[in-house]
Amino acid sequence: MNWTIVLFLAAGALFGLVSHPKRHLFSEGSTRPGRPGEGGFAESRLWWTLQCAFLWPVLLGAGLYTLAVRRCSRRR
Repeated sequence: MNWTIVLFLAAGALFGLVSHPKRHLFSEGSTRPGRPGEGGFAESRLWWTLQCAFLWPVLLGAGLYTLAVRRCSRRR
């Protein structure tokens, strides 16, 4: 396996683990943060990490877009 692919998937998995509590900001799931204890490990954190491992550049772009929209709406 190419090291570029390994690093891409590792960066995505790390991004998924770090961004799990804020996944509502990446246009995935509900628009509000989840409550602690909501959903099981296999349902939420594992699925989010696997999803991010492959799609983290797209999710990062969606998160930056959400950040820009929220900043513009606060200024109004």
